[in-house]
Amino acid sequence: MRFKLSLSLTNSQNTKLPLSYQYELSSFIYKTIARGDKMYADWLHGNGFTTNGKQFRLFSFSNFIVPQYIIDQRNERLIIQSNEISFNIAFLPERSTEEFVKGIFANQQFAIGDKISKVELIVKNIELLPEPDFSKPFIGKTLSPICITMKNAADKLDYIPPEHPDYSKFIKNNLLTKYEAFFGTPPPSDVFLVWETNNKSHSKLIRIKSGTKEETSVRGYNCRFKLFSTPELMKIAYNAGIGEKNSMGFGMIGGD
Repeated sequence: MRFKLSLSLTNSQNTKLPLSYQYELSSFIYKTIARGDKMYADWLHGNGFTTNGKQFRLFSFSNFIVPQYIIDQRNERLIIQSNEISFNIAFLPERSTEEFVKGIFANQQFAIGDKISKVELIVKNIELLPEPDFSKPFIGKTLSPICITMKNAADKLDYIPPEHPDYSKFIKNNLLTKYEAFFGTPPPSDVFLVWETNNKSHSKLIRIKSGTKEETSVRGYNCRFKLFSTPELMKIAYNAGIGEKNSMGFGMIGGD
């Protein structure tokens, strides 16, 4: 299930957002779930869905959708010039019903940012979004950058772009693993997946825990694409995200 959360800025003096805010937004989502249902939050943090020793937290969320803004590259700030912004969040587990999500996020007040600047927000509206027809090819774009890694000859991870010849294979394998984690059974042997990148991808480096001793960086790629697979895999891709680190703000897709 996918929702649009509409947010209002509560302090017109604080309009500068760090360009890397995904970790802080992810933390807000986890904390909100914890306040609404501690047992569900504990399960989400400690377990998720597991298959072959890998854990999956099967939800995804988009970047902030900001109608008007200025990018300050020098100071790595996004200056918001709109009174309202929004973001999408999607949950694959059936436990996340419309009533549950609206109940825990309604009227939540929170701040997103770092030691340099923060933006203060309140959730003004929560809208359940209709799902596309998963029996048809999906033509869309990334709403948050897709992260896919591959080990190189030195046994280190490379972040690979959509132009990589094995990109569709990595997407398919990741979705098949999510399928097994969610349904508790291996996917059918005849599952297919078609992925086509429709424009030149754009790289984006996201800082995690920026400004702290634990700071790391993750690279993702934004692009437009065509995706076609079985309805089950299409639904997983749409709600749980494509690629890795979905619950950290990577791999949400949407229509044009």
